[in-house]
Amino acid sequence: MKTIFEKSVPGKCAISLAACDVPAYNLDASLLRETPLNLPEVSEVEVVRHYTALSKRAYGVDDGFYPLGSCTMKYNPKLNEEVAALPGFTGIHPMQCECTVQGALKAMYTLSRKLAAITGMDEVTLQPAAGAHGEYTALQLIRAYHLDRGDTGRNKIIVPDSAHGTNPASAAMNGYTVVNIPSAADGCVDLDALRNAVGPDTAALMLTNPNTVGIFDKNIAKIAQIVHDAGGLLYYDGANLNAIMGTIRPGDMGYDVVHLNLHKTFSTPHGGGGPGSGPVGCKAALAKYLPGPVVTEKDGKYHLTSVGEKSIGCVKTFYGNFLVMLRALAYIEVLGKEGIKLASQLAVLNANYMMARLKDKFPTYS
Repeated sequence: MKTIFEKSVPGKCAISLAACDVPAYNLDASLLRETPLNLPEVSEVEVVRHYTALSKRAYGVDDGFYPLGSCTMKYNPKLNEEVAALPGFTGIHPMQCECTVQGALKAMYTLSRKLAAITGMDEVTLQPAAGAHGEYTALQLIRAYHLDRGDTGRNKIIVPDSAHGTNPASAAMNGYTVVNIPSAADGCVDLDALRNAVGPDTAALMLTNPNTVGIFDKNIAKIAQIVHDAGGLLYYDGANLNAIMGTIRPGDMGYDVVHLNLHKTFSTPHGGGGPGSGPVGCKAALAKYLPGPVVTEKDGKYHLTSVGEKSIGCVKTFYGNFLVMLRALAYIEVLGKEGIKLASQLAVLNANYMMARLKDKFPTYS
């Protein structure tokens, strides 16, 4: 297939514009291009046909199964798009008075409370704009927690080789030294390696569960105890939360902080269909460090409330990717508690069917 540039013919034009009513202004010569701008010259119908043909070559969740490990794309219900396109949501501005955006604040508050309930956390911030941004934010909370306690020597993050691939980069970006530990033969964390790795310099262990090879680590309670006994925190990467929602919660496993991916687990568009959203939840001990403001409710009214002087501060302009939040909230509300649990159970069943079909061609854990 030819590129749009290969279809270019001098003199063709795809647009017709009204005469410009802005007065002409001569730019300084230093600001002008030295060579003509290389734009394709094609007719309007050629533009339409070209990009329609390209769209037919693309593959996405509306075409079929789209596997990508822990980032496997979830169908984006069209109802969610309708909700996010409502004028009452798209026509507001984050600097409006609280009294004029009560519906939006209620939606944010409701989503944060539902995410807290799903994960077993006490508080949630919706500010982070994507998964890696959520990781960064959660690690900032961990740093603030230790420093506030005067524990200044905790400069290492333990990352198992079965953890989500972005974890080492996020830890390094936060200035931590990354300590990698191997998996045992069953695909779970090697407990002896973990015991040897933890110490007074351990800030946290970053662990996905189920992990990146698709195994639910049955030793999670022991892992949590080992990390906590060493004074560290347990961090949950939400990449694979879809497999356990409604059955077990990270907070009940012993995790102290989690980041979620609304664009993975809660059906909002992923990748090129973004933007994303990476909420962070935490236990009460870390809540004072959350970025602010957060949405609170009092007497049926919703408010943007400062977290306090120990907050890590804003991690994004204003309050997060609001329209993405609406899509996730619509997904949760439509499915309900039992529907979310069923969706997870069916996802696990599908994954096991796929493993059974691939086990003779690829190494697998079971």
